[in-house]
Amino acid sequence: MAEPPRSCDCFVSLPPGSKEDYVIFGKNSDRPRDEVQELVCYPASSHAPGSTVEHTHAVVLSRPAWLWGAEMGANEHGVCIGNEAVWTKEPVDPEEALLGMDLVRLGLERGDSAWAALNVITDLLEQHGQGGACRETAEPFNYHNTFLLVDRQEAWVLETAGKLWAAQKVTEGVKNISNQLTIGTEICVEHPELCAVAQAQGWWSGEGDFSFSAVFSPDNPPARMEMAKQRYMGGTALLQQHNGSVTAEVMMSILRDKASGICMDSEGFCTTGSMVSILPRNPDMPCVHFFTATPDPSRSVFKPFIFSESVRSVNMVMSPQYGPEDPVRTQPRFQHQVDRKHELYKAHQTALTSPDAGVSLQETMRYLESQCLEEIEAMLSGEIQGQELGDLFFDCVDAEIKFYQ
Repeated sequence: MAEPPRSCDCFVSLPPGSKEDYVIFGKNSDRPRDEVQELVCYPASSHAPGSTVEHTHAVVLSRPAWLWGAEMGANEHGVCIGNEAVWTKEPVDPEEALLGMDLVRLGLERGDSAWAALNVITDLLEQHGQGGACRETAEPFNYHNTFLLVDRQEAWVLETAGKLWAAQKVTEGVKNISNQLTIGTEICVEHPELCAVAQAQGWWSGEGDFSFSAVFSPDNPPARMEMAKQRYMGGTALLQQHNGSVTAEVMMSILRDKASGICMDSEGFCTTGSMVSILPRNPDMPCVHFFTATPDPSRSVFKPFIFSESVRSVNMVMSPQYGPEDPVRTQPRFQHQVDRKHELYKAHQTALTSPDAGVSLQETMRYLESQCLEEIEAMLSGEIQGQELGDLFFDCVDAEIKFYQ
């Protein structure tokens, strides 16, 4: 691989870290720079008795267009999940299993709280393990995963090593994760065999407090994990700088920060999609999820999505489908590439590479975003009704494409 991947950052702010009585979630998905990320919605669904699960929740997913799973997303119950790549002392399985991105989607479809989603993911890890190709190429690229799971009341950091795992509960303040293990001795719940396996492998003496990160971090971590340390510290510093005053706009500014590397833009990798969510503690208020559906949040517009009874996907941010002939589905896999660009992606790329691209374009994009934020603030303050904004995401995408044209 020409350049070591440097991928993904997740953030959460819970009161009193947030300015209002909201939980604020954010994630940048850093992926191969030519990979398209689409936004898809699936309604709640009931399944036949005897099915693996008999009900799945409505979800909105931001995902690499070749995948079934997702990099990040939310469900109708105000649960948000994002994942990160990590490498541990446990070997990575190159064989087909559940990807971390599959687990993100499954957790959202089956969990009505962050804790419930965590249990979905850990149960599936136990049953099926994790592994398989994590990018659309025949060149091997595999990893284990950490997750940030958030709802209106709390957040959970879930870190894994193969089928093993440890989790930390966060109930107040700010927290971020990057491509490294962060849970030390503050483990709230763990795999029942975690300590026994570590001791049997000679990774832990059995004496003193058990630190998940100290025991399971690799002795010679890959360069991508070492580089993530600086990004992790930069993200922590930005959150601490705004601790007590975090809003959706603040979270967006953190995701746009290039100096820290959080807004990724390198030769091989870039931030291909971004998400920010407002989760009011008051259950009578709707959750609002903002997505870019385009690369580089510093040059993109965050557009709001609100679950409603008529939730639907927006074709303008959905990639073309290739059915059984898709190179992801044929065997052997990944033998050729197909064009996965959706309508907004193409319009966005054309606008950014045009001779007119510059400060004026950025200012207009921010104006479009500010208009959406004003409407959301009016809704959350009770000035307008939430049901009036059911098609707001569609309207914002449509307005953005028309602007680029």
